[in-house]
Amino acid sequence: MSVTAGGMSPGAVQYRVVGAGAVLIGAVSFMMAPDSWRLPALFAIRAAMGFVLYHATFGFTSAYRRMFVSREVSGAQAQLLMLAVASVLFAPALAEGTVFGNPVSGAIAPVGVQVAAGAFLFGLGMQLGGGCGSGTLFTVGGGSVRMLVTLAAFVAGSFWASLDMQWWVSTPRVAGIALGDTIGWSAALVLQLTVFLIIFLALRRWGRPAPQTKGRATLHRFLTGGWPVLWGAVALAALNWISMIVAGYPWSITWAFTLAGAKLARFVGWDPTGVWFWTGGFTQKALNSGILADDTMVMNIGIVLGALIAAGLAGRYAPRFRVPLRSLAAAIIGGLLMGYGARIALGCNIGAFFSGIASTSLHGWLWIAAALPGTWIGIKLRPAFGMAN
Repeated sequence: MSVTAGGMSPGAVQYRVVGAGAVLIGAVSFMMAPDSWRLPALFAIRAAMGFVLYHATFGFTSAYRRMFVSREVSGAQAQLLMLAVASVLFAPALAEGTVFGNPVSGAIAPVGVQVAAGAFLFGLGMQLGGGCGSGTLFTVGGGSVRMLVTLAAFVAGSFWASLDMQWWVSTPRVAGIALGDTIGWSAALVLQLTVFLIIFLALRRWGRPAPQTKGRATLHRFLTGGWPVLWGAVALAALNWISMIVAGYPWSITWAFTLAGAKLARFVGWDPTGVWFWTGGFTQKALNSGILADDTMVMNIGIVLGALIAAGLAGRYAPRFRVPLRSLAAAIIGGLLMGYGARIALGCNIGAFFSGIASTSLHGWLWIAAALPGTWIGIKLRPAFGMAN
């Protein structure tokens, strides 16, 4: 993703777009308010995340592509900073198990074949689709029509994977391992920070200098964008921590895509009876409940609307409805791969990688180790779909 979110230069504030986003945020908050304060609070946190993602153009997909293609490593280094800040913030809360009397838990998942296979597919898919889990949402909010196609395919792929989950959970794996629980939270934090620093310095030595984003930190810049990517890294780490305190668990995204796909399938006649993933427990309850009853669904809507407001403030909201056929095909294939991969990997670049590693879960480290080879292959395939690297 380019710094100007779609190739447009910053323009005058689009007050109608900002107003529409604010009205939608207010309407959704009002609908949730009678139930509890918690969902509106999470919705507001995610709107702030969408705002940050758009203004910092904080993308995982483009960061990895620049790293592989031109050895421009600032985006990858910003991710390391984000992980380091989040790890420092998460550790005391997860070590205690409660914050302000409310229980909290990390993003811990099994380590095994399904995570590796899913992360590989996700890495490949995000280069064809043009965005990751968070990137898809904030670019949709910013007005990208192509990313709407990617999102639709993401939803379809995620639902498809849910139908195969009984097979995937039977593949070799071991129970979730959190370093904090295994070696102690202090030792785990020191270990992770050391690894982050080593990787950061290795990237600096290997990579090439990136153009510096100049300018002072002003209110105008805060509102209209052009943030240094490091601002976004720190802000996202802090917002993930706040989200964990309110929700009881860290930031996740793709469960809502799986649920949306199942609800749409059910609407057109699909019967979940007897399907392993959708029979009993949390998943069946979510399928039988309303859209705004699901935390992740509500929070994803918040990201889209937060990015919509950011795009309006930047004067860049201008949907383009003409998408080349080859690029459209890549969006569909990439979205399907990301959706399927994220579901079997038990998360995407956010739920598995960011939140997982911040929780000291080994599945997060396995996720990125498998996603990067898939990313490299996806980069090699992009020109076949008329997409520049």
